[in-house]
Amino acid sequence: MIKAYAAMSAGAPLETFEYDPGPIAANDVEIEVESCGICHSDLSMLDNDWGITAYPFVPGHEVVGKIVAIGANVTSTAIGQRVGLGWHSAYCNTCNSCGSGDQNLCSSAQMTIAGRHGGFADKVRAQESAVVNIPSGINPDSAGPLFCGGITVFNPLVQFDIKPTSKVAVIGIGGLGHMALQFLNAWGCEVTAFTTSESKKSESLELGAHHVLNSANEEELLAAGGKFDLILSTVNAKLDWNGYLATLAPRGRLHFVGATLEPLDINVFSLLSGQRSVSGSPVGSPNTIKTMLEFSALHKIEPVVEYFSFDQINEAFDRLREGKAHYRIVLKK
Repeated sequence: MIKAYAAMSAGAPLETFEYDPGPIAANDVEIEVESCGICHSDLSMLDNDWGITAYPFVPGHEVVGKIVAIGANVTSTAIGQRVGLGWHSAYCNTCNSCGSGDQNLCSSAQMTIAGRHGGFADKVRAQESAVVNIPSGINPDSAGPLFCGGITVFNPLVQFDIKPTSKVAVIGIGGLGHMALQFLNAWGCEVTAFTTSESKKSESLELGAHHVLNSANEEELLAAGGKFDLILSTVNAKLDWNGYLATLAPRGRLHFVGATLEPLDINVFSLLSGQRSVSGSPVGSPNTIKTMLEFSALHKIEPVVEYFSFDQINEAFDRLREGKAHYRIVLKK
């Protein structure tokens, strides 16, 4: 039996829960969970904001732990190996996306916390192809958020061939944005943080920003006109997107990794005149996660986390819901 924490209905507190996972599948591994990050997506799923949650619901998709059992066909990892597991727990491994190394775009990919039970548990299972070995040089205690928030902001750097000379801005210096600043600085970019929080100005500079702009200040936005090659939006709120588009250089890109639920109000002429683009992306493929971990180890990049024990799980969710987390929360045994 696997012992977990589950919510029995939308928004309900998590309570102890047990389930029988059955025999381990030939291509699966079983991970003994050492720690697991809490992501805002866990909260959205807990509250059924996206309309896809099934209850009992076991959250947790930023898992770090050691392999304790493997299926008969597993070859890429072994018992005792420390691994990470993120948003996806399985892929079809036969479609064009999987065949080209873009498993994160597989239309049949299985989410770790939808259709199966997640990592707020003593153990969790996943397909071999969805777990990534954690290299030395990575702090396993704080590594969990890299497997969702971290790869979400790292993936665009690879997908769009961002140059070390690129001028890149980040909207929202929170759970995603604080990692984006670190990655971009180490990548070699000229990094700007957009924030309306005075308290985050100094922290943004410490995390890797070269410049901080107050996005509520119209004069500062106008002064940045035509500057940025890439803007990463990490927020889930509706903003004046046309104001940000005006700060893009020709062929610049406004890229969404934060899931704003309201339709975008975009002035097409701003796109046409500068041949600008608007795009979005999910988490990255297992191979891109591997690259991110190696990059993080080399440049000593680490999420800023607060730790809670697993039996404090409801307190941790309350802190996230109230917007008080700084910057990520990890449940640790």
